[in-house]
Amino acid sequence: MSERSTATTAEATMHIGAVADRTGLSLRTLRHYDDVGLLRPSGRSDGGFRLYTEQDVDRLLVIRRMKPLGFTLEEMSDLLDLVDRLDDPDAVGRDDARARLAGYVARAEERRADLARKLGMADEFIELLRGRAH
Repeated sequence: MSERSTATTAEATMHIGAVADRTGLSLRTLRHYDDVGLLRPSGRSDGGFRLYTEQDVDRLLVIRRMKPLGFTLEEMSDLLDLVDRLDDPDAVGRDDARARLAGYVARAEERRADLARKLGMADEFIELLRGRAH
């Protein structure tokens, strides 16, 4: 069992409902992320309920920010692994992780620009419709 699969008693934990409220993600989505291994809760209660830490919430917020940019679950998982590697000063392959992270930054910038262009077109469309409605 990995360190992330058991919550320590010293860490404050929260149940899935509180995490859903904090992150804006649905219970179904949080359960799916657990089922596919994208983000497993740090622990389980004696009754088997998922328990999440602040670190789990932070990671979920990263995932939530990637969703509108169209990143896949595999890409989300890869990015979380890269961030973990960069946060660990003793990790092997940190230079490679930085280079790969730069690729994610470039893709995120491209996807954001595409969304901004689509938003501009949507604004033009709305104005066109408003002009016809008057």
